[in-house]
Amino acid sequence: MLASCAKAETGESTASAETSTAAPFKVSDVATYEEPWAIAFAPGTGVLFVTEKSGKLKFIDTANGTQGTVSGAPKVDYGGQGGLGDVAFLPAESSATVGSRTIYLSWAEAGDGDTRGAVVGRGKLVCAEATACAIEDLTVIWRQTPKVSGRGHYSHRIAFSPDGKYLFVASGERQKMQPAQDTALTLGKIVRLNLDGTPAAGNPLAAQAGVAGGEVSADIWSMGHRNILGMDWDAQGRLWEVEHGPAGGDELNLVKAGANYGWPVRSNGDHYNGDPIPDHAPGDGFAQPAASWNPVIAPSDMLIYSGAMFPAWKGHALMTGLATQAVIDVAIEGESAREVARHEFDKRLRAVAQGPDGSVWVAEDGKGARLFKLTAR
Repeated sequence: MLASCAKAETGESTASAETSTAAPFKVSDVATYEEPWAIAFAPGTGVLFVTEKSGKLKFIDTANGTQGTVSGAPKVDYGGQGGLGDVAFLPAESSATVGSRTIYLSWAEAGDGDTRGAVVGRGKLVCAEATACAIEDLTVIWRQTPKVSGRGHYSHRIAFSPDGKYLFVASGERQKMQPAQDTALTLGKIVRLNLDGTPAAGNPLAAQAGVAGGEVSADIWSMGHRNILGMDWDAQGRLWEVEHGPAGGDELNLVKAGANYGWPVRSNGDHYNGDPIPDHAPGDGFAQPAASWNPVIAPSDMLIYSGAMFPAWKGHALMTGLATQAVIDVAIEGESAREVARHEFDKRLRAVAQGPDGSVWVAEDGKGARLFKLTAR
């Protein structure tokens, strides 16, 4: 299970780590799932929802261990990196029980021919009994454009603004690279939407939409992204995201309206075939990463910790790693960041969530993946 808390590989990283001798937590093995992709607590409750890539949505009441499967989940295009993706709930809809609330899901949807793309749907989650939950009136409210071939880099992470008014969606560049710089497309972007999926007023490029033949997408918030797999807000109300680079160059970015993060024009990594990519550099016209990693950390999810159980983590980004098989602790310092420690496990980690008591919940990746609860020693 937990191997150690080791010093990170530094390489060319701008996010060097300090040595730590012991993990600040104990690990409890709670449940097992098949290819989990995202985990999220229903606000105000101890009920954790888990998406499985093949298309199942499951839940566990962490107070008593009761588990169940939610009916009414969407049909997904399952394969490669695609399938059922994120699950999210409106922060304002909190109560002591799950009851009835709005639910948002993302998933890969098949298109015409050999094409597919990520979508976000909204519905009503109704739980009449402890073991009986269903999604009603699930409707697609946003689609990546365009649908393309392949089954990679969907991203499709969901985050609500701190005031609960806006929906932010990470839209990967689908391994096509150049669309990340095309303002007519939503690939390689973060989009800001109203809660019904329509473009939010005041988006950076909204004034240009519909002008010159409609060559600008009105829902774009930021661009030049590759494959975002974690998004969260800090205590100052700032949005952060972590994304996979190519061969090197994983990035943690402070997301600003209208900013261009450079992919594929700039990266601190290289193409997989060895071809170089110009590094990020001051004055190159692109937003600089707050931290980057080479060798990569292969991030799969991220939260910014806000609980009381782990005071040393307050305000830090906690990332789960795939190839690194670790929970990675990153301190945010102004508009920059540095890796503090790596808490190694013995398998790839896929998802992370903060429990209502400040505990941290981590799901492994793949078949027979374990769900862990991390609590203070």
